[in-house]
Amino acid sequence: MVNRGDYISDSEWQRFQDFSKDRETPCIIMNLQTIRENYQRLRGLFPYSEIYYAVKANPDPEIISMLAEMDSCFDIASRPELDKVLALGVIPERISYGNTIKKARDIAYFYEKGVRMFATDSKEDLKNIASAAPGAKIYVRILVENSVTADWPLSRKFGCHPDMAYDLLILARDLGLVPYGISFHVGSQQRDIGQWDDAIAKTKYLFSSLEEDEGIRLSMINMGGGFPASYTTPTNDLSEYATEIRRYLEDDFGDDLPKIILEPGRSLVGNAGILMTEVVLVSRKNNTALNRWVYLDAGKFNGLIETLDESIKYPIVTSKDAPGVKEAEVILAGPTCDSMDILYEDYKYRLPVDLKVGDKLYFLSTGAYTASYASVGFNGFLPIKTHIM
Repeated sequence: MVNRGDYISDSEWQRFQDFSKDRETPCIIMNLQTIRENYQRLRGLFPYSEIYYAVKANPDPEIISMLAEMDSCFDIASRPELDKVLALGVIPERISYGNTIKKARDIAYFYEKGVRMFATDSKEDLKNIASAAPGAKIYVRILVENSVTADWPLSRKFGCHPDMAYDLLILARDLGLVPYGISFHVGSQQRDIGQWDDAIAKTKYLFSSLEEDEGIRLSMINMGGGFPASYTTPTNDLSEYATEIRRYLEDDFGDDLPKIILEPGRSLVGNAGILMTEVVLVSRKNNTALNRWVYLDAGKFNGLIETLDESIKYPIVTSKDAPGVKEAEVILAGPTCDSMDILYEDYKYRLPVDLKVGDKLYFLSTGAYTASYASVGFNGFLPIKTHIM
């Protein structure tokens, strides 16, 4: 049984219970106050940085509006995200187009709306930016291998080798753009703080060599996200990340730090959400099977895609949890007619043996990459609803 007190206080749990009573499942309940506190703590631990909230983590308008009021900036990946953030009153100077995979007409759209900071990792994309967004600030994303120690790796698809980044920043200057900085992402839910050390060292190499060889003085490091939320796999406290990352930066750059950008998503909103789901069916595959299959009304396609390969292991509590309750291992699966919709089969959760149809399961720390990842209607199941308390 998960110790609920390790993830949420008794008072907040009671508040959640009162707020969620009689709400139809599946749904996600978000706590705005938790997000506010997470943002304030991040600002306190990284006072030298600017925060660009990764909107893709949870694009709920109330979350964006609150963060905007707290002077957050925003990392945007698409036209709809841009339109949503602008409609909520965010000025384009506080927006970065952080997607390295984009159409030329989307670049032009962002530029027309006033955005002037663009990420890239390829020559063709850079040429499109030069054509559609003349004079824009460019930062190049470099490859960082993080497939082992990040629960949700982001290697291979994004970024380029530092040697190519060097060439791209020279080309940016030659195309009339502003070579602005370097970005990297060490992987989402990164448990090895040392990954930042390697990435910062590569960044320092590019800063120094470009200035010495080409007279290009870069101004910014975008360190992406990667800071953890509270799942079942332990991580260091965020304060330890802050201490070590500051040391890595000072080792390479001394007291003269460039502009530092962070793009938190999971660490800001993850532990602010609870996904409430209902047991649809409990069954066994034969009369002597040891493990029960517990089918829920939320699955991979409506909120829990990060259980893919059992990557993210959420803390789960049930409406039957109580001291001394008898538990046994289960296989957890979603409601759709797709064999991929199995949440946990190898990693065995232990749930009460008297769990039955209609009982509630609560997936804690599900504020990030749940509602935003959900399908628009696979098998007819509607997108999962979000409620803000």
